[in-house]
Amino acid sequence: MTSALLDSIEIESAPNPSVAVIWMHGLGADGNDFVPIVKELDLRGCPGIRFVFPHAATIPVTVNGGYVMRAWYDILGTDIAKREDEAGLRLSQARIEQLIRRENARGIAADHIILAGFSQGCAMALQVGLRYPEPMAGLLCLSGYVPLREELATERSPANQATPVFQAHGVADPVIPLQRAVQSRDLLTDLGYQIEWHEYMMQHSVCAEEIEDVGNWLRKTLNPQ
Repeated sequence: MTSALLDSIEIESAPNPSVAVIWMHGLGADGNDFVPIVKELDLRGCPGIRFVFPHAATIPVTVNGGYVMRAWYDILGTDIAKREDEAGLRLSQARIEQLIRRENARGIAADHIILAGFSQGCAMALQVGLRYPEPMAGLLCLSGYVPLREELATERSPANQATPVFQAHGVADPVIPLQRAVQSRDLLTDLGYQIEWHEYMMQHSVCAEEIEDVGNWLRKTLNPQ
């Protein structure tokens, strides 16, 4: 059983949007974190977009001494690849799927929905999007990685085999090392996904060049020729 629908911040780029972007924040942040980026994106020519910025639930985070903060899943140790909070990942997956279904009920089909995220939020975009049983418009993956990678080959949905994936990472990221993101990229490439890959001279953050590339990708993805 999932709990009540996650609280979210919503911004619409035009009345009666026909596209939704559900954008998940990183560990310890909340939905406000990426709200300012909407104004910085060049969305000229795009259909009306409803940006949905959900707040993750608050849970104790083991690696931070059990401190309670917003998190999509627990971080059990410094080596995030070795021990993963599978139960937490799957619970948040179900909650994000609820948000997708709410957009469906508001008239936006899955193939007009992009899942986006930063860090933990990026992991959730991949966790949900690669498994979702209906085609989605795209996956926007910033400074994160593929979680539960050993299960992906058997759990992934053929519905999203051709879904566009934007993956970006900072070369000096001390939180999620670049190599972890490269391993995720290579895993997805080996499974036949089409990845648009970007590296930036930054740490665990977002930079102006990246925002420009995200805008370009959104315009291309939402206006296929």
